Amino acid sequence: MEKRPDDYVIRLFDTPGDIPRAAWNDLLDLQGLSSPFMHHEYLAALHDSGSARPETGWTPQYLTLWRGATLHAACPLYLKDHSYGEYVFDWAWANAYEQHGLPYYPKGLVAVPFTPVPGPRLLARDAGSRAALVRALLDHCRQEQLSSLHLLFLSDDDAAACEAEGLLARETVQFHWLNRHPVSRDRFSNWDDFLASLSQDKRKKIRQERRKVADAGVRFRIAEGAAISAEDWAFFYRCYARTYREHGNAPYLTPGFFARMATDLPQHWAMFTAEHSGRPIACSLVGVGDGVAYGRYWGALARVDCLHFEACYYQPLAWCIERGITRFEGGAQGEHKMARALMPVRTRSAHWLAHPSFSDAVERFLAREGEGVAQYLEHLERRSPFRAGMPP
Repeated sequence: MEKRPDDYVIRLFDTPGDIPRAAWNDLLDLQGLSSPFMHHEYLAALHDSGSARPETGWTPQYLTLWRGATLHAACPLYLKDHSYGEYVFDWAWANAYEQHGLPYYPKGLVAVPFTPVPGPRLLARDAGSRAALVRALLDHCRQEQLSSLHLLFLSDDDAAACEAEGLLARETVQFHWLNRHPVSRDRFSNWDDFLASLSQDKRKKIRQERRKVADAGVRFRIAEGAAISAEDWAFFYRCYARTYREHGNAPYLTPGFFARMATDLPQHWAMFTAEHSGRPIACSLVGVGDGVAYGRYWGALARVDCLHFEACYYQPLAWCIERGITRFEGGAQGEHKMARALMPVRTRSAHWLAHPSFSDAVERFLAREGEGVAQYLEHLERRSPFRAGMPP
């Protein structure tokens, strides 16, 4: 499909694999960030593995802007017939539509499936092409008669471009850890240096939790990049799938997706495997890119008190300190992360609703919600885990 607004040719792709990989990744490189999650390889693996495709409620309509053979802007656009796997919740909006006899699905979504990691979603060569991309998205949603458009976990540039085009802004809260001493702003030199920055009760709690895991005889093995073996990946998937099913859910991601990560993006992963008596019992997987680590998935085949905290926080944080990694992002939600020195940060999304009355109602709702988020952040800041007198 081709159209010509703003002197660009618009092309829609129903599979990310049809977009030239080099063109997409070159555009991503211009954004100045290199987490694995917007790489062509990552997005193509989600589709090709059957994890995110029409049969699972994710219909790709990747929207791209071209001039000649040059890709100027692009985004991962999906038509969604549900709201699962997004982490910015609009269930109440969908219910309100249904109660008034209006269809909410399909809706438009610009996001990385199952991935609540902030970053660029509107890949663009400059501010002008980014603005043109937002306008093209809105035009497409109107022409397809979609109820709404949602852009999730945006970069600051993306959020500003959406606001300039009249989309509604929304903020949510995540918890991130910084490898930075609250006073000196230097990186932590070692684990004890990090613990010394915390209040006494937090230090005591962390030491107690780690001691429980160590006293249970659990040891960890860390593998990075190409050193993660096929057996490691297979064991990880067993843990990941079992933990999802124990919570009554089918796993979002298929074995084929992780197989593609092992072959196509191995440099962007670190795996933390818990072993007892020489046998693996649990595993966590962390994404890596541009000096940032991203806590992503975990699972266990055995129950050990505090093993989740050790596998998902303490081992990765100690590894970040050793590697000089500047930030660890803990994923969606979770006030409990503050006890491990992951501090609250704002994340941004943008929304457009076609129905004027519902758009007005959502705008009022977001204004109230925004006030609540600001108060929530103030409340959390007062609960800083750092020693008295230290800034968060």
